[in-house]
Amino acid sequence: MAGDQERAHSRDDVRDTYDRIATHFASTREYAWPEVESFVTSATDRESSGVGLDLGCGNCRHAELLAADCESVVGLDVSRGLIETGRTRALEREFDVELVQGDAASLPLADDAIDVAVYVATLHHLPTRAARRASLDELARVLSPDGRALVSAWSTAHDRFDATEGFDTTVEWTLPGGEPVDRFYHIYAPDEFEADLEDSNLELREWELSSGNCYATVAGDDRSRGR
Repeated sequence: MAGDQERAHSRDDVRDTYDRIATHFASTREYAWPEVESFVTSATDRESSGVGLDLGCGNCRHAELLAADCESVVGLDVSRGLIETGRTRALEREFDVELVQGDAASLPLADDAIDVAVYVATLHHLPTRAARRASLDELARVLSPDGRALVSAWSTAHDRFDATEGFDTTVEWTLPGGEPVDRFYHIYAPDEFEADLEDSNLELREWELSSGNCYATVAGDDRSRGR
């Protein structure tokens, strides 16, 4: 099943899907998740919070949190449509964010450039394990030596799934008027999520299950810098 799903979806497909549903999708994502609020509060409780990154920023609801405490914030998303919804939110709510269209598996950011990152509800949309692993290594590369990040993914622990192993699937998004649009997901088994983080260049600090999602607090690792 996983192989068939990976062949049927590409990163271009994911981008095109979210460009198609961007405006409606963003309208349903008004508030930051409490897990993200808690992480940002703890991660920015320092003398200087430096540069924040909202990776897979969508409409920038989490970039807005980062902007309250970081010196500057970058919002990156593969979807141009979602980036435009983020731009609109930033203008309406008067917070600063530098918006970049880019691939989570190949970040257009310098080494050690990010002090606080939020990588939420995006990892599971990358359509191959290689891309997901590459994105974790890229996050490790761009985190500063003292940087921290929150990573999340949908998991088999969610009530809607009856599975114990990770799998690829599609979940419909219904546009106004009733048109369904398939969105790719890799549903992580919790132990698979932990293993991918452990095998990456990130340093896993802690992780938990909450509301059917896996959440991990991570730091960069010297392996990502070739030291």
